[in-house]
Amino acid sequence: MSVLSVPVSAQDHYQGRLDAPVVLVEYADYQCPYCGEAFSLVKRLQQRFGDELCVVFRNFPLVQSHPQALPAAITAEYAAAQGQFWPAHDALFRSQQQLGEVIYRELMRELGLPEDGLVAAMEDARFMRRIQDDIDGALRSGVGGTPTFFINGRLFQPSKSFEELYDAIVAAKSAER
Repeated sequence: MSVLSVPVSAQDHYQGRLDAPVVLVEYADYQCPYCGEAFSLVKRLQQRFGDELCVVFRNFPLVQSHPQALPAAITAEYAAAQGQFWPAHDALFRSQQQLGEVIYRELMRELGLPEDGLVAAMEDARFMRRIQDDIDGALRSGVGGTPTFFINGRLFQPSKSFEELYDAIVAAKSAER
């Protein structure tokens, strides 16, 4: 059983309380169709479990097969630097089929962020370093593809569908009591 090698911290992109009974870490790629499928499920899980669930997002762009994965991740990290990570994250997944410069610029306008800052961010080493840190942690944790989930630090691999996450979260919540 693989375990999360980089503990969750306030440095992560997270929604919920870090001390929630269940912490779900997702390593994902904005262009991955399976991650897009998991996106809507994770949103439903957040609604269902409320403050009993903390969701953490970490980047794992599969650049060989998804050419827009890295630019999308940089776009999200640029938005994060302006306090707008989650709106950008959600918009990128909702626009997954059209990812590209036009969508990124449109997103900047929607979020009220400077488009020229995004252009500079694409070349800014600090955003790439943040993404590379996520990738390095993923690799140390045994991540090989996307999406990959960890529940309370333990790798969760569904056998049939992502819907199995619900039962795994219920089980983890029960184990924490």
